[in-house]
Amino acid sequence: MNALLIACFFMLSVAPVIADDDDKPVANLPVSSAGQGTIFLAAKAQSVSGLQTVTLTPVSDHPEFTAYGKAVNIQPLIELRHRYLVALTERSGATARFKQAEQSIKRQQDLYRDGATSKRNLQVQQAQWQTDKAQVDASGVQGKAIMDEARINWGNKLTEWALSTDAEPLNGFLSGQKTLLQITLPVNKQLANEIQSIYVEASGNRSAATKAELISAAPQTDNTAQGESYFFQTEGRRIRTGMRVAAWIPEQGENRSGVVIPKSALVWYMDQAFVYIKTDAEQFTRRTIDQYSATNGGYFVGSGISAGEQLVVTGGQMLLSEEFRGQIPDEDD
Repeated sequence: MNALLIACFFMLSVAPVIADDDDKPVANLPVSSAGQGTIFLAAKAQSVSGLQTVTLTPVSDHPEFTAYGKAVNIQPLIELRHRYLVALTERSGATARFKQAEQSIKRQQDLYRDGATSKRNLQVQQAQWQTDKAQVDASGVQGKAIMDEARINWGNKLTEWALSTDAEPLNGFLSGQKTLLQITLPVNKQLANEIQSIYVEASGNRSAATKAELISAAPQTDNTAQGESYFFQTEGRRIRTGMRVAAWIPEQGENRSGVVIPKSALVWYMDQAFVYIKTDAEQFTRRTIDQYSATNGGYFVGSGISAGEQLVVTGGQMLLSEEFRGQIPDEDD
């Protein structure tokens, strides 16, 4: 429809050249293009078609690579927490009984030395002391076994959160405000030391990705991959337990300079990406985009267009149609 409106505008705004007599052919006026890659469009036609531009601003971008992972069910971790708290309670009770047994055996020893009690009573108290001590030792071993199991499966940080008497670190997961993620990197990739956050999204849409914060390295990797694995936490409400997620992780190395363009600015012809730059009030130039990468808000472009230029964000496809329509010769040529 926009292309039709523009075509009508050009037809009305250009006066036809009429021959002086029937023997002279009618002159073919050039269509609104001025050489390949450049097109002229009157201000009124721009307004009618809804063409819009933005001035590009410089950005500093960090190259990213893609990894994949899943939203992890934390129920096994919560069960370890409950077992550990029960073990702590049992150890506390056993310790109290052991202390009482120590006091009792001391009294029995004093009484036995004074001849106020029998040797049998002393032996009974010694047996009780040994039983209570064994229970203290057993509860300690049980607690350590639970801690070791947690560390093997969840790593030190999550184990610290889960086995702490303070449940605050886990409250976000229990309430559904946070989701635990395990992200596994490609075999040839590493997480840079300075990286504390990445972006994740369940459908693989980079522009809709939400931030995820690093928790720690995961002691076990995903069975489907062989790369390094890490635990992250995210507040992305669209990610639910069991979902597979895509993750965008900054590469190691320096930032790169360029511009970010919206997805609507890209137009395609024969599998090649282009954009249109407004180079004058009524002039637009087509630029080839050879390399671009998805980023938050659109695509990062490091070359071919520059900050300060006016980029067509709405109407690029219409300009492309008009440009190539102008290159089609009339049948009388």
